Amino acid sequence: VQLQASGGGRVQAGGSLRLSCKLPRTILSVFSSATVGWYRQASGEQRDLVARISGGGSNTATNYADSVKGRFIISRENTRRTVHLQMNNLKSEDTGVYYCRADLYGSVYWGQGTQVTVSS
Repeated sequence: VQLQASGGGRVQAGGSLRLSCKLPRTILSVFSSATVGWYRQASGEQRDLVARISGGGSNTATNYADSVKGRFIISRENTRRTVHLQMNNLKSEDTGVYYCRADLYGSVYWGQGTQVTVSS
């Protein structure tokens, strides 16, 4: 299962970007059950959770890293098999490679990563 991450780029501090993670058609029927998260890996550092949205239809839950609360919003479009990460008021410390990850029935799948660079 290959996830497709997109939407990265270079932006000045205070700007916005929207990342998207699309899951393959093969799991369309179970996509709504997948928990999908966005992780950031800065140069030389470990990969850390930024935001995550659970599966479960109308009972989805979200959680965020403290550093992005109030600035980032994660959402999902089940019919399009896509999870978005809206990033507002970006800061230089948000710079890194962003990876999406899907957890589905005990298996874990990763996307290829998309670079986000925030210049001050």
